[in-house]
Amino acid sequence: MPYVDRQNRICGFLDIEENESSGKFLRRYFILDTQQGSLVWFMDNPQNLPVGTDCVGSLKLTYISKVSDATKLRPKAEFCFVINAKMRKYFLQANDQQDLVDWVNTLNKATKITVPKLSDNQQNSENQRALPDVVGPKKQVSYKTEIIGGVPIVTPTQHEGGDVANKSEREAMQRSHSQLPYFLGRTAQDHTVIKSGYCVKQGAVMKNWKRRYFLLEENSMSYFKSDLEKEPLRMIPLKEVHKVQECKQSDIMMRDNLFEVVTTSRTFYIQADSPEEMHSWIKAVSGAIVAQRGPGRSAATMRQARRLSNPCIQRYTSRIGECSSTLLQLCTCLRCVTSCLSLLFPPVRCLD
Repeated sequence: MPYVDRQNRICGFLDIEENESSGKFLRRYFILDTQQGSLVWFMDNPQNLPVGTDCVGSLKLTYISKVSDATKLRPKAEFCFVINAKMRKYFLQANDQQDLVDWVNTLNKATKITVPKLSDNQQNSENQRALPDVVGPKKQVSYKTEIIGGVPIVTPTQHEGGDVANKSEREAMQRSHSQLPYFLGRTAQDHTVIKSGYCVKQGAVMKNWKRRYFLLEENSMSYFKSDLEKEPLRMIPLKEVHKVQECKQSDIMMRDNLFEVVTTSRTFYIQADSPEEMHSWIKAVSGAIVAQRGPGRSAATMRQARRLSNPCIQRYTSRIGECSSTLLQLCTCLRCVTSCLSLLFPPVRCLD
C-alpha cells in the first residue's frame, strides 16, 4: 500500500519491468514527488542505502499520458498495471488488488495538470508589478498619461534642469514597455484580442503535457510559455483550422475538459480548467473562424475560392473566355455571309 512520508511524498514498493518486453520484473522502491513533478525508483528505501545513492530510474509526470489496469495485457503478471509515457509503456506489479487501485488512482491524479484561474484583482496586481515605478519622488515636472496597447504609459512634458534624471526615466519606461507581453507591446491597431488565458497542451513529439498561455486574435491562435513572453512558441492561422470541438478521446487520454483544434498539418489537444472554460474556448475559436470567412462560407467554399484565386487558373479561364468570344464572332460573321449569299443567288427551283 502506498503511504505518505515526512516530506509529503507518496512511497511504496512495486515490481517493474525495467527492460521493455523482457517479462522480468524487479523489486524497486518508488517515490512519487508531486512538488518536483517526477516519479523515481531506487534499489531499496533510500534510508537503507548509502547517502547520495542515485535512483535507478525516473519519469517526469508531464510525460505520463495514461495509467491503467493491465491484467488483460499481461495475464501472467498478477496485479499488473501500465504507465503510458513518451514512446514507451512501463509495466508494474502491485502487491495486491487494493494496492493496484491505489497506485493507479494516485498516479492519474498526480498527472492531471490543473490550471488555476486568477481573479481580476490578482490579474491587475500582476500587471502592475510588470511596470516598474518610474515616477519616483515628486518633482516640479508635469506628466501626461497615454493608453498604448491597453497599458497606461506616463511621459514627462517638461524638463527643468534634470536632463539626466529625465533621460533615465524615459529609458526605464521604454524598457518596461519592451518587456510587456507580445500582445500588449503592439499598438491597438495591430491586433484585436478575442480571448486569452492559460491551458494545458500536449506536445507534438514527446506527447507530454505543458501549461501554456493561449491568445486568440482575429486571424490566428498563438500560445506562449507564459503571459510575460513577447514571442509566441507557435502561431496557428485560423484559415488552416478545419474544426474545433470537444475531444472524443478525452477518456483515452485521461484528461477532463479536453478539446481539439484540427488543422491541415496537425491536431492540437488542449485541456481547459473547467467545462465552462472549454466550451468558451470552442465557441470563441469557432466564432473567430466564421467572422474571418464571412457568413455562409464553409471551409470547402474557402478552399474553392483560394483555388480560383490562383493566377494560373485565372489565366486559363480568361483564355477560355477569349476563345469563346472569338467563336461567337465567327458564328456571327458566318450568319452574315450566308444571308448575303442568299440575296445574291436566290434559290433555283428544279424543273421537272
